[in-house]
Amino acid sequence: MAKPDGPRAPAQNPAASALPAAFDRALALHRQGRLAAAERIYGDVLQSQPDHFDALHLLGVVALQTGRPERAAALISMALSLNGKIAAAHVNLGAALRDLQRPLDALASFDNAITLKPDDADAYYNRGNALGDLQRHAEAVASYDQAIALKPDYALALFSRGNALRELKRPADALASYDRAIGLQPDYAPALLSRGNTLQELKRPADALASYDKAISLGPEDAEGHFGRGNVLRELKRHADALASYDRAIALRPNHAQAYFNRGNALRDLGRPEEALASYQRAIALRPNHAEAYYNCGAALVDLRRHQDAIVCYERAIALRPDYVAAHNNRGAALAELNRVEEAIASYDRAIALQPYHAEAHLNRSYCLLQLGRFEQGWREHEWRIKLSEPVAVRSDPQPLWLGDEDIADKTLFIYWEQGLGDTIQFSRYVKLVQARGARVVMSVQRPLVGLLTQLGPAIGVVGPREVPAEYDYRCPLLSLPLALRTTLATIPAEPCYLAADARLRAAWSARLAPKRRPRIGIAWSGSTRHKNDRNRSMGFDQLLPLLGVDADWICLQTEIREKDDGALRQDGRIVFFGDDLRDFSDTAALVDLMDLVITIDTSVAHLAGAMGKPAWILLPFSPDWRWLLDRQDTPWYPSARLFRQRQIGDWASVVERVRSDLRSAIGTLGAP
Repeated sequence: MAKPDGPRAPAQNPAASALPAAFDRALALHRQGRLAAAERIYGDVLQSQPDHFDALHLLGVVALQTGRPERAAALISMALSLNGKIAAAHVNLGAALRDLQRPLDALASFDNAITLKPDDADAYYNRGNALGDLQRHAEAVASYDQAIALKPDYALALFSRGNALRELKRPADALASYDRAIGLQPDYAPALLSRGNTLQELKRPADALASYDKAISLGPEDAEGHFGRGNVLRELKRHADALASYDRAIALRPNHAQAYFNRGNALRDLGRPEEALASYQRAIALRPNHAEAYYNCGAALVDLRRHQDAIVCYERAIALRPDYVAAHNNRGAALAELNRVEEAIASYDRAIALQPYHAEAHLNRSYCLLQLGRFEQGWREHEWRIKLSEPVAVRSDPQPLWLGDEDIADKTLFIYWEQGLGDTIQFSRYVKLVQARGARVVMSVQRPLVGLLTQLGPAIGVVGPREVPAEYDYRCPLLSLPLALRTTLATIPAEPCYLAADARLRAAWSARLAPKRRPRIGIAWSGSTRHKNDRNRSMGFDQLLPLLGVDADWICLQTEIREKDDGALRQDGRIVFFGDDLRDFSDTAALVDLMDLVITIDTSVAHLAGAMGKPAWILLPFSPDWRWLLDRQDTPWYPSARLFRQRQIGDWASVVERVRSDLRSAIGTLGAP
């Protein structure tokens, strides 16, 4: 809303001549911005001449300028009752009515002004503002266009026109309007700020940052400039700089709830969930109905492994917004982390009822069903992975997808990898079953697995991750094969050994190892940091140290050592580490084959050992990946494997102690014929 910067020249009115000197003095003071003094003299004039139109009108303008819209509306209405033909008075009455949140009455006042003075650009401008209040943004743009046609250098109207165009989801047109306003008035900080917001919407973060920086240079005490700058810096992955901008916005406006909320997001980006939680809680204190802040509190609590508290936050978000699909979905994920799997399914069901095509909820539901061994439903739901916002297992190949319905005898089926190395090892077992149906099979796998998986069979073509056969009839992503072959818990194909080491490589690695005098135990305690559940599945080197007291030769089967573990591993000296000498999984398989036992967390090494039929003790987090099911010490996927599960979230100490105890009991029999 634009309020008058000062009074317009008084309209000619016969009554004004009665006290010309006093009124002229009041008008001069008003124009100088000395509003209190002008108000007193306007009052004196009205004491002598109660029907003085200009004194009534301008006294109302002073009230409007000093934040008293109710008094302003009353005074200007009294003036208009004396003379309803003055367009400026209708404009000022409309401005007062807008302040009183009466936009429909304000619109009528602006229309009256335009009827009286069709070339009044200010009336059209203010009319646009009232239409915006009424959410009639297209009409508002038309009204601003009229104002600009009458007054081409009307920067304020161009700015407001840009705001209306943003409301209409026309950011490119809004940007053009802001640019015109700034061209007329280069130091127009609000336009520069809105321009920054629009550039961010248009995915032009570098340009947006420049616009925010210019706005801040003109108005360094404007919290919104720093807030917008923080948003674009976060988009640019400059999380520490974003945090500093949010802090500045909050320093300037301590009750800025959204700045606290976005600050929490930046802190989560920086891996500081405890501080993020405090920032979200402050946002909630300032805005108790902030459903998104409760939702993000839940996410921060999950980061802190406080899943029960996270569930409470998700439920508060849902209470505020019952149709909050993401909160229902994340509530399900938190319940699943507590192994409350049936409750998790119910939460996912609610999300899906609200949004039937919510791919993430369907996929999360599939993991719960598979974890419960309800494979028939679980495999079907697992197909939703191809519809995620970042889809899995999607290819642009024109050949049809095969999910088990068509006869593939004498057909060529192209099977392609997806997800992790361990998934490829685990599900490569299905390739032989497909081949048994009479199909010719070509399989694309990750580069480190090409050599290892060529041994699946001489008739099975194994190619690299980006290679595609010249001709084929059907295609199938690797993890869709259990659905295609209708796998149930009872029919999991579980050959004791479906992969083996290359004899030449085995001999080469045997020569590198010290002569065998004690049992050889291969070990892996951490996996790729890129794995979405790595925080839960991996442990630190210091956590496995109790195992190393067992009299054995310890061989590291992982190729990467984290920086925090490297020094301790070298100093300890009890584990032999080959690192980059393990060039691919053919080398790793050869080394695994020389072990009497493999002890590993849930990583590709576990799948390799299981696929080779080697004794494998797999250490699992409290809430394991779906494939390990629940409450079992064995696994139908790998007959040679034993499972050691956390009994509480994050409790590796008790797992290591059980492994150490069982290892001491078994050490004498390891490697025995």
